[in-house]
Amino acid sequence: MKSLSYNRIRSSWAKTIAAIALTVCLISSTAQAAAAKTGDVQQPQTLNADSAAAFLDQFFSSDKVKPHYIGAAVSVVKDGQIIAQKGYGRANEAQQTAVDPGRTVFRIASVSKTFTAVAIMQLVEQGKLDLKEDIRTYLTDLNFKNPFGTPVTVEHLLTHTSGFEVRDPEPGDIHRDFDKVVGIEEYVHSHMPPVIRKPGTAYMYDNFAYLLLGLIAQKVSGQPYETYMENHIFTPLDMKNSSFVLDGALKDNLAAGYDPAGKQLDSYALTPTIMPHGGMVATAEDIGKFMSAFLSEGASGNGNGRILTESSVRAMEQYRSSIHPLLPDTTYGFEAPFQLPGAGSSSQIISKLGDLNGYSSYLFLIPEQNTGVFLTYNKPGALRNLFYAQFISTFFPQYAAPAQLEAFKAETSRSLDKLKGLYADLRLSSFVSSVDTDAAGALRISDAFLGPRALQQVDDNLFVDDLTKQFTAFKFDDNGQVAYIKEPYINPLGYGRKGEQPVGFKDVSQEHSYAEYILALQSLGYYPSNANESFDPEKNVTRGAFVQRMLQASNIKGSKRTQPAFADIAGHPAAAYIQMAYELGMVTGTGGGRFEPERDVTRQESAVMLWQLLKAKYPPELFADVKLAGETSDWAVPAVQLMVALGLHGPEVQTLPDGTADFRSMKHMNRQEEAALLFKLLTQPTDQIVANKQAAQQQQR
Repeated sequence: MKSLSYNRIRSSWAKTIAAIALTVCLISSTAQAAAAKTGDVQQPQTLNADSAAAFLDQFFSSDKVKPHYIGAAVSVVKDGQIIAQKGYGRANEAQQTAVDPGRTVFRIASVSKTFTAVAIMQLVEQGKLDLKEDIRTYLTDLNFKNPFGTPVTVEHLLTHTSGFEVRDPEPGDIHRDFDKVVGIEEYVHSHMPPVIRKPGTAYMYDNFAYLLLGLIAQKVSGQPYETYMENHIFTPLDMKNSSFVLDGALKDNLAAGYDPAGKQLDSYALTPTIMPHGGMVATAEDIGKFMSAFLSEGASGNGNGRILTESSVRAMEQYRSSIHPLLPDTTYGFEAPFQLPGAGSSSQIISKLGDLNGYSSYLFLIPEQNTGVFLTYNKPGALRNLFYAQFISTFFPQYAAPAQLEAFKAETSRSLDKLKGLYADLRLSSFVSSVDTDAAGALRISDAFLGPRALQQVDDNLFVDDLTKQFTAFKFDDNGQVAYIKEPYINPLGYGRKGEQPVGFKDVSQEHSYAEYILALQSLGYYPSNANESFDPEKNVTRGAFVQRMLQASNIKGSKRTQPAFADIAGHPAAAYIQMAYELGMVTGTGGGRFEPERDVTRQESAVMLWQLLKAKYPPELFADVKLAGETSDWAVPAVQLMVALGLHGPEVQTLPDGTADFRSMKHMNRQEEAALLFKLLTQPTDQIVANKQAAQQQQR
């Protein structure tokens, strides 16, 4: 549930997560190595009210942590009691409002899913639901395509294994029309996806699945979803500052949201108006009450009875699938905690994170320690990664200890070949991992966030990243073929699907100078898989087609606005994408209210379109020293310099002996060049390139 901006083309959120995770892992690995050398074993602190308060104060006062939050609230539960709840920073910087953990309300985003799962388990206890039942038993008027013989069950929804095509919230679902009311059922029927994978076979984080669970709860209970939640969860737990309806005192006490740069965001409403998968607001104190009840086998601490039976609590604590024992997937309503270097994700810990414009949260429970922690803050980012690693290492270092792996038979270099290929994230297909072997036969992985690094096998189907000591594993299908990957950086909440073996095109041979890019994109599904078709590699690309392909490959949908920005795109097949490109600031037109979608795009025009999206992240002055050969229009020079420096091109661009590069700016872009550019956008580690360039420039000063 992210805002639509360049983070959908090359997710800045994912890069932040990867960078922070890398920092956490390197720090943890260094500490482990130091302990090994000295023979010291880290002794855990006893978790109690005093030690919890001291830990929180020390953590949030750290100079390394302060940049990661504007305001934050935390509650810590031990043995059925809230032993610490504290607020830090500002709920509203402009008004200098301090965070109060008992009063300041935060949008807890996808932590809402845990509460929706509780409602489902309550209805199971009442005999009104069967987790193994087809969801159409309860949603009788729901129509969707399912070409498989396996029905989508309630359990599939709970465990993010429904097989539905991704249906994440759209940009328009976060808006400022506070009078707009859209019901859950209305939204479901207008956005219902088809099933595209056999249900139960793959893990893809699924917002829509939990929206459907909310609708099921509403239908089966006979009450509006928000009413059911109030009557059966919030009231029994005395959660007076929690709701799926933002109004009254809750709205007045809502912490302001801030973007990653610290700029305050306007307040907003959501569609559907009641959002079971991400619309809950709450205080840290209220979530503490929920954690206390859950860890007390479902019994509320105020004498108002139970919210769950003991058996339901146990069911929600149990992981239902894993790609490896050290990499579990989900329970009913929870997901695996963050990986810790060498330790993986502990199956003894259940967690739930949430992100919404301006807010991030993290809830994690350690049932065998009767411990729960909830952290929420009003500036999206990876504060929770830092917090979780430090909390675990301080109080429960046994969960951060390197895994004790049994002896295994290592794969031969030849057998590792079956893992080679491109893997696209099931939820965001623009997140791509490339797996290959080096000259010595060792496995390597690369992506656009951390670049290439080695994968060392440490167990059957388990590999450790030599950069951060985190684990990656692969999943095989019923035929023994590699089907999926799970890695810790791009999107740990789901699998990446392995691309198909490319069949090629009749006019693109294996020896073709652009075959690497064209066949890779065919493998990922960007081009049709038909060896009898022609690719027309030297055919020019039109401006409209270029914009559409770039946005589609970036998981960005076309605009729904009915009034186009350009008079000449009305009725054009790419009109919605051109309009979206205009709204993103990617294009400005050619003058006179025109875009000229059918005119062939020049290479410098394509560079400028992408530069419009990249220049905020990568300042033009950083590339001013890039020397260009050939002719480039003055207005395109900064864009072309960026494209050359970041390597966003194919073999048509060569560095000449004098150190200059000819981008061939004035020529039209053809399909093979577009393929090379698209592939590089998906896989090139641009942040690393920029960081290296900045370091080199500083050394020269």
